[in-house]
Amino acid sequence: MYLLEELSRKYKRISIVGMAKNAGKTTALNYLIEEAMDEGLTLGITSTGRDGEGTDVVTGTDKPRVFLDTGTIVSVPTQLYDLADAGLEILKMTDYSSSLGQIMLCRVASSGYVQVAGPVINANHIELCEEMLALGARMVLIDGAIDRKSIAAPGTSDAIILSTGAVLSRKMAKVVEETVHTVTLYRLPVLEEGRERELIEEHAAQDKIILIKEGRPVSLEVSTGLGAGSLLDGEIDELTTHVFVPGAFTASAVADINIKKLRHVTFVLKDPTKIFIGATLWSRLKKKGMNVRVLENIEVAAITVNPTAPAGYRFDHKELVDAMQKAVPDIPVIDVML
Repeated sequence: MYLLEELSRKYKRISIVGMAKNAGKTTALNYLIEEAMDEGLTLGITSTGRDGEGTDVVTGTDKPRVFLDTGTIVSVPTQLYDLADAGLEILKMTDYSSSLGQIMLCRVASSGYVQVAGPVINANHIELCEEMLALGARMVLIDGAIDRKSIAAPGTSDAIILSTGAVLSRKMAKVVEETVHTVTLYRLPVLEEGRERELIEEHAAQDKIILIKEGRPVSLEVSTGLGAGSLLDGEIDELTTHVFVPGAFTASAVADINIKKLRHVTFVLKDPTKIFIGATLWSRLKKKGMNVRVLENIEVAAITVNPTAPAGYRFDHKELVDAMQKAVPDIPVIDVML
């Protein structure tokens, strides 16, 4: 199955988001790079962290290296330039910096291994992608650092590829459950157009929790739902229709809210990356009647699975792909390790 060919018809910028370390995120990146090489498609490659090194700088374990074909546009910081096996032609010194030096845009002049890194700020990644496309890339792949799931946020890319696998649990059913939960959150319904949405968008820059009461906004002096359950319970009344939470939406945000009030209001978030509630509790809260909307959701273009865990156990690759595909029948599921 040629995944990249299908994706390139719909998207210009794709972020690869890992659900956990060793979920196969870099392997998914290499899979797509190999497809691009087969199809003669020029890619732009960047990363929110550092990728392509042979050994993980944190854990000391082996990592897949990143091999780039001639013509690929890649972001490389100055300190990693001399470490590349590939021949790199410097096209531009950007205005973006990282802990590894100023970010350069390079074209691969001769194929080889490259260590990739990019800006640390999402807004800079958006600008960098546009520069890569202007330099001739047909599609840009953004490798997301495992601690930077914000790279999945709408606007950073057109869609994401979600990398998951056996590392999440020794039980295949649990791996599927956690992955489906993430997909469910990313695809939450968008708040419909209307007066309430207009008010929330108008006051969202305050970075404060906003209650909509009888069509009027009421701002609280907190920005996150973390530990705000009691405050919200006291503020929500029969006139409250919506509660906008700009920061983290956690279990503690709803733990102390009366169940009748919980059912009565609609919680609104900027996007699904603000949600930090596990699958079991989320299901329980939804059954209780909790209603959540987002201003923007996230398109999941594909799911890649890694049936092998570093701890030494593995799943049958076909069983894992089939179970995942059955759970999300409308999203392509690929075993990139096969």
